[in-house]
Amino acid sequence: MTAWAEVERTEPDFAKRVRTLFDAHRHKTIATVRADGSPRISGIEADFEGGELTFGSMPSARKGADLRRDPRFALHSATVDPVDGSEADWPGEAKIAGRAISAGRTTDGPDGDLFRADITQVVHTHLDHTATLLVVEWWTPTEGLRRVERA
Repeated sequence: MTAWAEVERTEPDFAKRVRTLFDAHRHKTIATVRADGSPRISGIEADFEGGELTFGSMPSARKGADLRRDPRFALHSATVDPVDGSEADWPGEAKIAGRAISAGRTTDGPDGDLFRADITQVVHTHLDHTATLLVVEWWTPTEGLRRVERA
């Protein structure tokens, strides 16, 4: 199992940028796999606590049923458009993919199911300092941090 603490330990600057994007807005988007194999996108809140990435689902929510049946997920930070004329200041967007591990019931807020993330990939997409190249950085537990720039 790869917890968020592993990303922070191996790539602290990258992890800080990704977490800043996730923490900037309360609501995120999660993709899960429906019973028929098609994707489902849902709104969700997520927390970084004690070196873990956690998120919940109300007891009868479809996303929770999806995760209990097929734990694969992709979590996306809020998407904010670059400001015209200030594109180089755009912080980008972040994504985390992995498997949701059941962690029992939620302890804060409404009743629900709590999941911990077993992280398989973390991505930060942003622009270079001149706002002329798209930069994609991604981290995996097996390959570490990689980067590609696209015109």
